[in-house]
Amino acid sequence: MKSNYLFPHTYKNLGWMVLVPSAIAGFLIVAFNYEPKFLELTVPAFFVNQFFGDEMWFGFIKNNILNEVIGVLLIVSALLVAFSKEKEEDEFIAKIRMESLVWATYVNYGILLLAMVFVYDLSFFWVMIINMFTILFIFIIRFNWLISKFRSA
Repeated sequence: MKSNYLFPHTYKNLGWMVLVPSAIAGFLIVAFNYEPKFLELTVPAFFVNQFFGDEMWFGFIKNNILNEVIGVLLIVSALLVAFSKEKEEDEFIAKIRMESLVWATYVNYGILLLAMVFVYDLSFFWVMIINMFTILFIFIIRFNWLISKFRSA
């Protein structure tokens, strides 16, 4: 029984076209703390816990949505890159895909365990934010590295 859980191959190109600029923009936004005023909007929030304010289950808050837009673009594009079929998808590619995913999971949670032991306070918060993306990035890097190594052999 063959499972069809991968996107068509054409989605990989779309994923790369969005992933690369989104990753660069995300890095620059975090490095320079850039928040354009025109993206400051009132948005719905499922749980609101203001620092010196009220706590409620649903409400509206004023927020700059640039981080959310870049985060969504990164996740969606990385999913398209990671889980789109290769031009020739066979059992060997499926094996490399599965091994890369397992390996990326181990590395990702190894990094998280080290951070839990050695990183504290606001720095740990930044590790957790970055950790949302690392499993996909580690998978993409390892999978594509193994595929290119296989094709060049």
